[in-house]
Formats: sequence, structure tokens, C-alpha cells
Amino acid sequence: MNTWEPIDVFTEQPYQVLIAPGVSTLLPQFVHDVDRVAIIHPPGLTKLLPIITVGLGRPVTAICVPEAEEAKTAAVLQHCWERLAADGFTRSDAVIGFGGGATTDLAGFVAATWLRGVRYIAMPTTVLAMVDAAVGGKTGINLPAGKNLVGAFYEPFTVLGDLEFLDSLPPTELSSGFAEVLKCGFIADPLILSSFEENPREALSLSERQARLIRRAVAVKAAVVSADLRERTSQGDDIGREALNYGHTLGHAIEHHEHFTWRHGQAISVGMVYAAELARRLGYVEAGLVQRHRDVLACAGLPVSYDGDWPALRQAISLDKKTRGETTRFVVLERLGKPRIVAGVDEAVLAASYADVAPRPDPVTP
Repeated sequence: MNTWEPIDVFTEQPYQVLIAPGVSTLLPQFVHDVDRVAIIHPPGLTKLLPIITVGLGRPVTAICVPEAEEAKTAAVLQHCWERLAADGFTRSDAVIGFGGGATTDLAGFVAATWLRGVRYIAMPTTVLAMVDAAVGGKTGINLPAGKNLVGAFYEPFTVLGDLEFLDSLPPTELSSGFAEVLKCGFIADPLILSSFEENPREALSLSERQARLIRRAVAVKAAVVSADLRERTSQGDDIGREALNYGHTLGHAIEHHEHFTWRHGQAISVGMVYAAELARRLGYVEAGLVQRHRDVLACAGLPVSYDGDWPALRQAISLDKKTRGETTRFVVLERLGKPRIVAGVDEAVLAASYADVAPRPDPVTP
């Protein structure tokens, strides 16, 4: 895949994703016909605003929001609306989400709800945002009861993922983002896994290998959401967009249980190990694939075990948006690259699979 080749997302409102060093310089061409722009960003990126706004030639409203999940609240959402109102934003204007996944989730929802929808441009600055939050059209905020319970499907006008912004990320942020990259390997593109396993150190640093892995993961998500933007085609062997929820059912519960102090990718990593153990207990996969989950995720610096209260986690799972009616659905693997949905699993099996992800004692040295 050529570095500058756009990745097409063929949804109701088709758009392109550009993932490459320096693509943020293309922003002016995507707002040349709007009157003003609002840039929603976290405090840590304030210093970059003069760089990304070079050449815009129109009024810019900078709206600084809290870091990470603290931005995804009703209070912050209202603050953004009030800033747009104060500056007279109309349907001829644009909203830009500049930051990590929480920022792009929030900014996309602001754009979707302001005057029933204005142009939205995503400029993700983390691996997680590039491969997950900024691509696919899901926007929203959290409630005390759970994550992403309020939101909308709203496609961006374009996505500009400048890989140069990744160079300054702390290692924990990079590894968190790679949980979603590796997820794409497990559910659809095993070459992602083999390429990562060849050289994890190179994959986790600014390199062509890293760029190639991120673009492959974006291509997986683009293909899935192009076929099923709103998670409507999960029937039989065709589970559609729900495949992207691999690891997320338990992962979201862990995030809620930890009061969002865990990074998303860390929670999803444990969730993927849980899904693999569940698939093993249900007779779909062998122990070797479960161990591969543990090995590759650990190589990325991600947790593969968790010691939390199962009844509390199970209650959080029941509130998750992936529960339909009273039936909890899990994405598991039939085999590598072949996901499926299981529903109505016996509670004893769910609990036993969770026991499998408990921290393992160190071996006793004789």
C-alpha cells in the first residue's frame, strides 16, 4: 500500500482516510469552502494549533477540552455547543477533532448534533484514534452508567492521520493503540500479527513497518464499516461491524470498573484474551491460539490478565450497548481471521472463562 494512497470508506457519505507523515498540511484543501472552523483539542496539543492552522485563511475557534475520557461528558459537550453558539457557527462551517480517540469521539458528536450536522474532519494524533475512533463514524460520550451510551453514527468529511504526531507519544500510549491494530490481525488480517511478531520493537517505533501496520488496520476497519456502518448485518456467519467489538465486551466493563483510569487498549487487550479463552471453552479454537493472544499482546506491552470482581464486571457487561434485550453477545473466533457471535452463553462458562484471565502465579523454582 503506497504511503500516500487514500483508503476509501464507502459508507452512506463516502470519505477517504489518509495515513502518512505530513498529511496534516493538507487540511486547508478540505476547508477551503467553509466560513470558519472550530478545532476541538486537548490541552497537550494547544502548542500545535499554529502549525495545523497555517494557510487556513479563515476564523478559527479553538475549544480546549479535558484529556482522555474526561472529555466525553455531557458537561463538556454542552460547553462545546455554547462556544459554537457564541461564535455564530452555521451549517456553512466545520468542526475538527484534533487529538486522541476520546477527542475525536466528542468532536464528531458535536459536529453531528450542531444544527443537526455540520462538516466534520478528524485529525487523530494517536494510534488508537487513527485505527479505531476516527474511522467508522461512531461518535459519542459516556454516562456514569457506562461508556459510549449516548452517541450517533456520523461519517467524517475526511480523516487526516499524520504519523509524525506519533513520534512524541509515550510508550504506554503507543502500546494501547496497538491493541486495536492487533485486534484487526486476529479478526481479519493475520499478516498484521506476523509482521508485528517479526519485529515488535520496530513496529512500536516510528518506522515503515509501523506505518504499514497502521494502514493495514485502517484498511480492515474501512472494509468492515463500508459494508455495515450501523451494525445491522449480523446474521449467521456474516457478523458485519460487530466483528470490530472483539475484546470490547469485557474491555468496556473493565474500563468502567476502573473508572476509566485504564487506557482503552489495555482493557481491550484483556478482553481479547477473555474472548479467546471463551472460544476455547466453547470448542472453537485450540489452546495454541489462546497462547498466541497472550504472547503477541504481551510483546506489545499490554496486560493479558486482570483480577477484578466478576459479579461487578458481569453487571457492567449487561449494561453495555452490545447487549440486545437481555441477551449478552460476545465476539469470539471460530479460527484466526474468522470471527463469529455467540449469545446466551451459560453463566458458568462465562465465569470460568473469566477465571482463566486471572493473574497467574510465578512458577516455583526448585
